[in-house]
Amino acid sequence: MKNTLKFALVLLMGTAIATGCKKDKDDPAAPAPPVNENEVITDLYLHFTGAGSTPYTWHASTTNGLGVGTGLEIHADTLPANGLLQATMLLLNRSVTPVDTISHEVFEEGTLHQFFFLPNGVNATFTYADQDANGHPIGLQSEWHLGAASTGTIKVVLRHEPDKSAAGVNSGDITNAGGSTDLEVEFPAVIH
Repeated sequence: MKNTLKFALVLLMGTAIATGCKKDKDDPAAPAPPVNENEVITDLYLHFTGAGSTPYTWHASTTNGLGVGTGLEIHADTLPANGLLQATMLLLNRSVTPVDTISHEVFEEGTLHQFFFLPNGVNATFTYADQDANGHPIGLQSEWHLGAASTGTIKVVLRHEPDKSAAGVNSGDITNAGGSTDLEVEFPAVIH
């Protein structure tokens, strides 16, 4: 009787161990971690302040996502030469109701995002005025250092999951950033 009881107890424990040690991938109660997808951005606003009391605005809009959308509309105020402007970015997704303010999400997920400002033919340099939880730049706020009068373009790029530790990335060099592109808009830039 004792041997039968011991055998039954060992069999019961073995069954419990065998059924309790399933891998998570086989367990339907343990879902896969969520995928952090690229953002859908239909509107980009750059608001500039700092040169006297005159505000300046750049705006890009499309129907279904900047960089991939159709019907791109761009407005860019002329910026003053030889000055410093503070720029604040506002990103919206108008393809959903209610309109989603994507700049909040970009800030909250700051370690996964970084803006790059790429001038071509214009006398402008940029410094970041915000940072993520790890002390790396985001670019929702920046300072634009404008030189002598010039005309060209400035491309604004938002990278998703860039390598912020790569050479030059913290100072705004996109060369080694990697990641995928959430947004890319080339503004006509006039500094006068």
